[in-house]
Amino acid sequence: MTDARYDRLAEVLTKHSTALQPGDKVLIDVSDVPDAMVIALIRAVRKAKALPFTQIQHSRVSREMAIGATGPQIGLSAEVEMARMKKMDAYIAIRGSDNATEMSDVPADKLKMIAATMRPVMNHRINKTRWVVLRWPSPSMAQQAQMSTEAFEDYYFRVCTLDYGKLRKGMEWLKALMDASDKVHIKGPDTDLRFSIKDIGSVICGGARNIPDGEVFTAPVKRSVEGKVRFNVPTIYHGTAFEDIALEFKQGRVINGTAGRNTSKLNAILDADAGARFIGEFSLGFNPHILHPIRDILFDEKIAGSFHFTPGQAYEVGGNGNRSQVHWDMVCIQRADYGGGEVWFDGKLIRKDGIFVPPELKSLNPERAK
Repeated sequence: MTDARYDRLAEVLTKHSTALQPGDKVLIDVSDVPDAMVIALIRAVRKAKALPFTQIQHSRVSREMAIGATGPQIGLSAEVEMARMKKMDAYIAIRGSDNATEMSDVPADKLKMIAATMRPVMNHRINKTRWVVLRWPSPSMAQQAQMSTEAFEDYYFRVCTLDYGKLRKGMEWLKALMDASDKVHIKGPDTDLRFSIKDIGSVICGGARNIPDGEVFTAPVKRSVEGKVRFNVPTIYHGTAFEDIALEFKQGRVINGTAGRNTSKLNAILDADAGARFIGEFSLGFNPHILHPIRDILFDEKIAGSFHFTPGQAYEVGGNGNRSQVHWDMVCIQRADYGGGEVWFDGKLIRKDGIFVPPELKSLNPERAK
């Protein structure tokens, strides 16, 4: 029996997120996702008179492939993937997993090799196709969210089918403000961060790239970042769980990074290449339905009243030119229930304790945006 929520989500992904047109070639890339959802996507693509192509993956199989990966094998895979990606107009990826740490025992050198070799494919997909990426609800995600499986599924579909049109005007105001601003000052517990975003430009994320969505991002001028920041949202990167990450910057570069018992792993990632210790993205999150972290970055980076700061790769649009195999969104919630904090642009208070202050931005606050 078809779940009507699958059809509604497929409609959002094909009509709103990727805005499919007749004749578009669309790669549907799924991992650990029910066949019924894949079928709903195929039908939605065909309803738009576009051409669906599928890639079906499983996380345990991907782990086994990664553990024994060799340079020649990954190189050939990258060639094949690039050739296919260049044929596509749109890309829809749904990534599920019964175990969020499935890749935790893959050797770090293997993960580094795979990320570096596959990076050009990802860059082409990000910059040359209309794409959207989202997670799939699973019992492990429900457990991370400390919710029952049924309650989490209801939450997931409510969040992922948000009417982003209600946020549009506020997002446009925030983009205009970011585009016109120079100096950013972020204050909070163990946080005093200053940097410039002058002439970088910003990008609205209203369901056209990631689902769930709800952010406007830019990037700091590469060597302008000074100060310190402590992130209060746990994160999983390459299968390893990190908590209480703190970074210190000088002339844009991370000069000190700690993460409790995983400090050595943190610094190994930051030493992956020359760009990993520089910041490639700064973003303000404001999805009204996402209030607490669940250790899933596609949700956590959109938490209402949060910002994220991203060591590594910058986007071509709204980016500062930083290049790296790493792109790690680290999140800090600044609402009062998480310790509070402030965001200032050019000496003007923009957000206090997670609530936007300027009248033009108040439509992005949780009580107005739902």
